[in-house]
Amino acid sequence: MPDRPDIPLNALRTFEVAARQGSFTRAAIELRVTQAAVSHQIARLEDVLRVTLFHRTPAGLVMTDAGQALFPVMERGLDDIARVLDRVAGGPPTEILNIGAVTTFAVGWLIPRLQAFDRAHPGITLRLSTHNNRVEIAREGLDAAIRFGDGQWPGVEAYHIMDAPMTPLCSPNLDIQTPADMRKHTLLRSYRADEWSAWFAQAGEACPSLTGPVLDSSLGLADVAAEGFGIALLPVSMFQHHLFSGRLVRPFATTVTLGSYWLTVPKDRRITSAAKMLLDWMQNEAGDRQSSE
Repeated sequence: MPDRPDIPLNALRTFEVAARQGSFTRAAIELRVTQAAVSHQIARLEDVLRVTLFHRTPAGLVMTDAGQALFPVMERGLDDIARVLDRVAGGPPTEILNIGAVTTFAVGWLIPRLQAFDRAHPGITLRLSTHNNRVEIAREGLDAAIRFGDGQWPGVEAYHIMDAPMTPLCSPNLDIQTPADMRKHTLLRSYRADEWSAWFAQAGEACPSLTGPVLDSSLGLADVAAEGFGIALLPVSMFQHHLFSGRLVRPFATTVTLGSYWLTVPKDRRITSAAKMLLDWMQNEAGDRQSSE
């Protein structure tokens, strides 16, 4: 066994939190110490190792090559220590999972199923936050983030959860029998400009001129459509509760798939065991649902 120098455990723990949070301020909040204390521990560690671990930039902390080499080792090591301590203490193993999810997916699909996830995985405490598809995993103290798109984001590994076929949804008070009938109504738009043209092409119709309002939230589009102010093109699986309640109706079976939901993890981290269990559970739930639709 190699000789071990004096290991600055507090400084190493502080480094792991600061690297994960991307900020001395947020690291101080998590560790319940002052920002000066965090800065002191990092300076001590850099002095012991004789390397620079962070560059301070206007955008926040950026790890040096030395920091990037040390961080995954510390993250794995602290996770392993926590699991062993749980076993030694004799209590049930628990793992906290911090997940950010795009709001449409969180509200329309995940939250209604959280009790089922808790029953399946009682050893995981899930902490859920929402975002608008723009998220910085490390800076926000997350283990992973659920996003909508094509699975191609820089710096992250993306794991497919489910496709998100889109179709027009509207108030039951609108008289719509054919795609051509939609020309008489306002077509509500999202920030993705190609959605309606793609759906009309799938339906075999020319896309009308689009002049409706643009909203940056699918939930907002659904609410406006439910009030009868227009027709929204939405991922139907996220709005089943609107259809069951009768707030919205689905005039056509035609769908178009322009993106999917993905669990994303920074490439410089491994996916945690809890995040992998959540991913497997979501994929199973999505597969069961899609096979029954």
